[in-house]
Amino acid sequence: MEGNSRPAASAEQAVAAMDRLISLSLVGQHDIAQRLGLNVTDLTCFAHILEAGEKHLTAGELAERANLTTGAVTGVLNRLERAGYARRQADPADRRRVRIVPDEGAVARVVAVYAPFYRRLAELSAGYSAQEVGVLADWFTRAADAMRTTLEEIRRGEIP
Repeated sequence: MEGNSRPAASAEQAVAAMDRLISLSLVGQHDIAQRLGLNVTDLTCFAHILEAGEKHLTAGELAERANLTTGAVTGVLNRLERAGYARRQADPADRRRVRIVPDEGAVARVVAVYAPFYRRLAELSAGYSAQEVGVLADWFTRAADAMRTTLEEIRRGEIP
């Protein structure tokens, strides 16, 4: 939709709106994880597994994406396997390596829970031009990079 008038906002107002969205998302992720019989970390890792598509992540790749140690990811994978969400599969290119494959039934359960929200986001996005959505996507990508950098600094003890 081209030419919609949008109210001006300051950077502080945008960050405050983002903070409210993040707070609501944290509560939502907890509720969704509980509904699916998972914890938030396991649900987050499962989302990374799904995002990888047919590439199927290794445990090390999952650890990197989720900002977890490989030891922590081993626990996550054990729980996801026990709950029927994913399984380890030998990498056809290197039999010493395993790839993480999502269970199709679990994918369907997760998609069913998230579908109403993603439908609402699609409806919301329809009210913006492609250029406006591009600005939003750029901002979210760059904000995630800023968060990643800040988390690394916190973990290295550079931020008290």
